[in-house]
Amino acid sequence: MALETDVRTFLSYLRVEKGLSDNTIQSYRRDMLKFVEFLDKKNLDTAKIRRTDVVEFMASLYKRRLDSRSVARHLVTIRHFFRFALLEGFVKEDPAATIESPKFRQSLPYFLSLDEVERLLSQPDTSSAVGLRDKAIIELMYSTGIRVSELTGIRVGDLQMEAGCLRCIGKGNKERLVPVGKKALAVVEAYMKKSRPELLKDGASSQLFLNQRGRPMDRVTIWKIMGQYGRKAQLRKPLKPHTLRHSFATHLLDRGADLRSVQMMLGHSDISTTQIYTHVVEERLKQVYKAHHPRA
Repeated sequence: MALETDVRTFLSYLRVEKGLSDNTIQSYRRDMLKFVEFLDKKNLDTAKIRRTDVVEFMASLYKRRLDSRSVARHLVTIRHFFRFALLEGFVKEDPAATIESPKFRQSLPYFLSLDEVERLLSQPDTSSAVGLRDKAIIELMYSTGIRVSELTGIRVGDLQMEAGCLRCIGKGNKERLVPVGKKALAVVEAYMKKSRPELLKDGASSQLFLNQRGRPMDRVTIWKIMGQYGRKAQLRKPLKPHTLRHSFATHLLDRGADLRSVQMMLGHSDISTTQIYTHVVEERLKQVYKAHHPRA
């Protein structure tokens, strides 16, 4: 069968049978498109792909200067595809089954210091509708640790002001309740009373955060906003939405929160994903020790 057709069937399976989010499916699609483009010159059907073809594709990714982490992600996507192809009878053997994942050093996530958070939060001009909206977005992301894809999906009814909680739909359409701090709630409430009606104008929308045309905000817009305020705050590195998530988790653990609670708030299905933040805290303690102990 044609590889392109099988890939489309695979992506449909991920959406319908597995219930994966659109963002995750798009990631799979991008990886598989690269694989299809690489094999296009060989004119191979799915059943004719061999282990050497997959290895050559991975080598081509290195030649394009992708790092080991990105190459490993592509391999994971290809493995999922061939497991599906094996179940469906498209192939008799899985050509990616015996290929080892690239080894890579786990890098510690970049997070903001408390001073940097305060400096960042002071940047939006809250006298304008857009500035107050942006302040509410930054406060909410830092207060809850939600992903940018989760932020753009928040509806007005998802925010429970009296309970101080946010209903959030995470990866795999899994729902969770996340506590929201008082400061963030106050700013979001001010945005809802003052800015949101101004942005909405005469339109109607159930989404919490709106752009200047009164429409729901998308991830690209949030990324741009973060980058702008990060530059204004003169942070050490470019600000990305995930930086606030990293900062949220690190600051919680730094102040004694237990790992399981942080895992639940972040929506991690596996606690090993959350454990990276314990390494951040440990590394920070080492730096404090070296800087301040007389015999360090």
